[in-house]
Amino acid sequence: MKILHLLYESRGDSFGIGGVGERAYQIYSRLKSRHDITLLCKKYPGAKDGHIEGLRHIFVGTESGGLTKTLLSYAYKAAVYVREHPSEYDIIIEEFSPATPTFLHLFTERPLILQVQGYTGLLYFNKYNPLYASALYLLEHIRPRFYRNYIFINKNTREKLHLGPEVNGAIIPNGIQPDLLDLPYREGKYILYLGRIDIYGKGLDILLKAFHHIARTNRSLKLVIAGNGRDMNRFGAMTAELPPDIRSRIETPGWVSGRQKAEVIGDASCLVLPSRHEVQGIAVLEAMSAGKAIIASDIPELSYVPRADAGVCFKSGDPLALAKALADVTSRTDRKQMGVNGRNFVKALSWDRISESFERFVEKTVSPENNPSAVNK
Repeated sequence: MKILHLLYESRGDSFGIGGVGERAYQIYSRLKSRHDITLLCKKYPGAKDGHIEGLRHIFVGTESGGLTKTLLSYAYKAAVYVREHPSEYDIIIEEFSPATPTFLHLFTERPLILQVQGYTGLLYFNKYNPLYASALYLLEHIRPRFYRNYIFINKNTREKLHLGPEVNGAIIPNGIQPDLLDLPYREGKYILYLGRIDIYGKGLDILLKAFHHIARTNRSLKLVIAGNGRDMNRFGAMTAELPPDIRSRIETPGWVSGRQKAEVIGDASCLVLPSRHEVQGIAVLEAMSAGKAIIASDIPELSYVPRADAGVCFKSGDPLALAKALADVTSRTDRKQMGVNGRNFVKALSWDRISESFERFVEKTVSPENNPSAVNK
């Protein structure tokens, strides 16, 4: 089967790669031996068409230092590419983002799947100017209704979009690397944040305020923030404003993967994810698989953390509530049991199983015999 996947973030992207890109690479690394896969990605300085990690990459759009211009250019060029290659692929999978309005349903009769990984809603108005936020909010609600086939990461997102029961949809969560389940338990030496450096979305401003508050009285506490992204410079400026004794206890190793990621997770006492909005949190699942307690914001997408008794949630957007949660978890004697509970919760979420579910749904959507509504009119 020939698969075209519109993936707006990719390896090497100067704006960073988050869960959207990580999910795609994990799934397709397991499917590439059975299918012909092409990733249609947004262009960034230095990007060259070719194979990366055994997957064909085509980069379209305008090389720009501005994210909005880059995304709009990518949306336009991606739609042009699909229109110019009307029958080259058996199915097209599009990562949904209101910031990349491709309107592919107008340009192709190929089976088309919209993969919806999260929902932002009114939070756009806290992050952007009112005009841009209004456009994103409307597009987030309107564009999905033109599609018929969907993959959701969790049921919360599907419910928020209020799509009818007649849609051909599947809930396929994120996964973990099974080898993380074999890491021996260690008490850990620091609080860990692992993920994209997105100050507002990931709540990193809240984390710095909370750490500043608690670190004044707990002088042995350390914080490691591992990742990269478009807010690296701003985040560096924010940490530079902290008192020297607080700043010296914050480490930023950058993006980590493979063995280095396993070591960074293994050496942590707990993982914190203070996101204002989220999908499912691959970093949370990975930390749970390594037996680490979790501190997460109380948004619905992360409600599985307290449900699994794998950690605690704090009131989203509240630095003092986060500081209290950090003090609580780092001093609790049952932190190891939280890790055991987390490991039990994620055992069934290996990327191998997730990839199989993804492949079955794609094959079902391609086949008119199994799903006559799959072909977009």
